[in-house]
Amino acid sequence: MAGRRPTNAREQRARLDQERARAYAARRDWHAGIQRRRLRDNAVAIVAGSIVVLAAIVSQVVHAEVTAPAPKPTPSATTTPTPSPVPSTVAPATTPPAG
Repeated sequence: MAGRRPTNAREQRARLDQERARAYAARRDWHAGIQRRRLRDNAVAIVAGSIVVLAAIVSQVVHAEVTAPAPKPTPSATTTPTPSPVPSTVAPATTPPAG
């Protein structure tokens, strides 16, 4: 009978096993709750981010539609100025009278 534990030790071992099982179940439930929370938070972040991006795109499109585009330059017929004769300030050379 040397291999048998006393009754008190068996009961203590059973209580320890029950406590370990309870702690394990509590950790498992806590971890599952954390995973659900992360999943929910990620889904909320994705939806909110998508709404922000779509709002930015829509505002840009509306702004582009509302504002008038700048007029495009059109080629026009331009006349090139002709150089006008510049009055000379130098006196014309005179030729001596023949004689």
